[in-house]
Amino acid sequence: MIGVAGANHYALGGATVFSTQDRDLFLPDDPDNLVRCWEACEAAGLELWAGDEPLDSPRDRRLAERVIERRTSVNASDGDELHVDLTLSMAGFDEFETVWTGRRTFRVDDVEVLVARLLHIIQSKHAAESDKDRLFLATHREALQRLLDREARESS
Repeated sequence: MIGVAGANHYALGGATVFSTQDRDLFLPDDPDNLVRCWEACEAAGLELWAGDEPLDSPRDRRLAERVIERRTSVNASDGDELHVDLTLSMAGFDEFETVWTGRRTFRVDDVEVLVARLLHIIQSKHAAESDKDRLFLATHREALQRLLDREARESS
């Protein structure tokens, strides 16, 4: 998990939880893994979209290879409150492995949630240079710094 939802796993409490409408999952360039991800989303009742259109069928290895080649972002949604971006890229990082190696595991209701390092999430927000990301970083600068400081203490 990356993005603001990923950063929320580092929160110290309600004061450092950040508002977000979606969850971002950074996936490796692995067509078989991508097909399994789509199957899991479908099994959970989520609809898959590529842009403004439903993701093509059949959702097989060949389609996954095309999605990877084009770096297409696929969105999974229950049509209500759950929105998940299945992304093959993370601003500021050329390789999935860099982020994967630094990941941290959190437990949520007995489920392991793998989350990018907070530093990587913040670096990605800086690299994205979107208005939304700049606003997030400026608005939450102090809270993010406290979380980074805590992470540094815990890892030393």
